[in-house]
Amino acid sequence: MRTYVAAIALSLVAAPVFADYVSVEADGTVQETADRLVAAVEGAGATVFARVPHSKGAMSVDMELQDAELVIFGNPKLGTPALQQDIKAGLVLPLRVLVHDAGGKTMLTYESVDAMFDGLDVAEDAPFRDAMKGALGKLTGAASGM
Repeated sequence: MRTYVAAIALSLVAAPVFADYVSVEADGTVQETADRLVAAVEGAGATVFARVPHSKGAMSVDMELQDAELVIFGNPKLGTPALQQDIKAGLVLPLRVLVHDAGGKTMLTYESVDAMFDGLDVAEDAPFRDAMKGALGKLTGAASGM
């Protein structure tokens, strides 16, 4: 019995932490939505660092994958203060939004700001958190086309 209880306790401690994700339904294709997201990011004065076409990568090795593209972007005015508080914030920044097909619906999905910084030494009341939440909401809302 002790072994059984110890195994359960260990599995609870070692269980992966599941992040909170925010998903927004979009009008149009994954490509159109990703293009609108990039335009919204650039229009807001932020920088698009990369577009990662996951589905095209799968095609390059003769594998199938639902249409999906990751857009990586940021603004040093928001990100630098987080990095100053805990350099490990560089593991979750810049911001990332996955534009993907979910059963015939185009979705924009991103990790919530609170989940991103969970476990890091980043103040919960830091003003940049609310600014990031607002930016992600505005940008994905604009990209949704709805």
